[in-house]
Amino acid sequence: MRTTLTLDEDVAAQLSRLRNTRKGVKLKDLINEALRYGLKQMMTPQRPSTLYSTQAVSLGRCLVGSLDDVAEVLAIAEGEAFR
Repeated sequence: MRTTLTLDEDVAAQLSRLRNTRKGVKLKDLINEALRYGLKQMMTPQRPSTLYSTQAVSLGRCLVGSLDDVAEVLAIAEGEAFR
C-alpha cells in the first residue's frame, strides 16, 4: 500500500537518530518495523507492572451483636443522642 505520511518533528527526529544507528536500513523499512512494534504493543492488553497487596489486620471482635438493626448500631456507636 502506498500512502503519504506526515510525521511530527519529534517523531522524524527519532527516526533519523534510529536510522543513523542502523546503517543501510531504508526509511520505509524502519517505519514499517516501528509501526508493527507499536501496533503490537497497542493491541496487547496492559497489565499493571507491579502487583499490590495489603497486610491483613485483626480489628478485634465485633462490638455490636448484629448489624441488622441500624438504630441499635447507631445507639452503641454514637450514644442515645443520635436521634
